[in-house]
Amino acid sequence: MPSLLITGASAGIGRAVAETFLAEGWTLGLLARRREALEEVAAGHDRAIVLPADVSKPQDVDAAFDSFTSQAGRLDVLFNNAGLFTEAAPIDEVSVEDWSRAVSVNLTGMFLCARAAFARMRSQTPQGGRIINNGSVSAHVPRAGAVTYTVTKHGVTGLTRQISLDGRPFDIACGQIDIGNARTELLQGIVDASVRDGVAPPPTMDVSDVARSVLHMATLPLEANVQFMTVMATKMPYIGRG
Repeated sequence: MPSLLITGASAGIGRAVAETFLAEGWTLGLLARRREALEEVAAGHDRAIVLPADVSKPQDVDAAFDSFTSQAGRLDVLFNNAGLFTEAAPIDEVSVEDWSRAVSVNLTGMFLCARAAFARMRSQTPQGGRIINNGSVSAHVPRAGAVTYTVTKHGVTGLTRQISLDGRPFDIACGQIDIGNARTELLQGIVDASVRDGVAPPPTMDVSDVARSVLHMATLPLEANVQFMTVMATKMPYIGRG
C-alpha cells in the first residue's frame, strides 16, 4: 500500500484525514508534538507510525522524516497540514510574539516539512511523490482580525506554486487544498464566540468532507494533479458583494 505522512495529525483536520487513510489501508506517518494524542489516533493500526516532533524545528523534522522512511520504505504523499490560529485582533493589537509563533508553524513549519519530503521523494526509487499543502480560504479572502493566519496562508500558496514548478523534473506533484469552516476544535472557538456575542454562528461542514477530498487528491496518478481545491461550507460568504 502507498505511504502518507501527515503533520498536525493529532487533532482536527489532520486527525480526520488520518482516520480516513487508515481505513483505506495506507501506511501512515502521524506527526505532531503530543505523543499521547498521536498514539490515540494510531491505536489498533499496525500501519500507523507515531512521529512526535515540532514542525518549526529543523532537527525534529529531519529526524521524523528519516524515521518514517526507514520504517515505511518510501514516502509517497505528504499532507502538509500543521498550523495554528492566534487570538483574533486588529494588527496594532497583535503581539510580535504571536506573529512569530504563527510564522514559525504556519510558514516555516510548512517549508521545513515540504523541504524534507521533496528531498526524500527526489532521492527514492522510483523517484517522485506528491505534496499536498493545507492552505485556507484565508489564502484568498481574510477573516476579520486574522492578520497572522491570513498572511501566512498567502505564503503557503506561494510555496505550493514554487514546489509545483521545481518538482516537475523529479515527478514531484504539489497541490493545495483551501478549506473553509470545517467543524474542528479550531472553528469551535469561533462558533462559541458568535454565540456569546449574540450573532448567528458561521455556516460549517463536516470535517469528513475534507478528508475525502484529500483522499481524492492523494490517489491520483502522478501524471495528474489537483493544483488548487477549495472545499468549504456551502453558505459561507466567500463569494458575493458587500
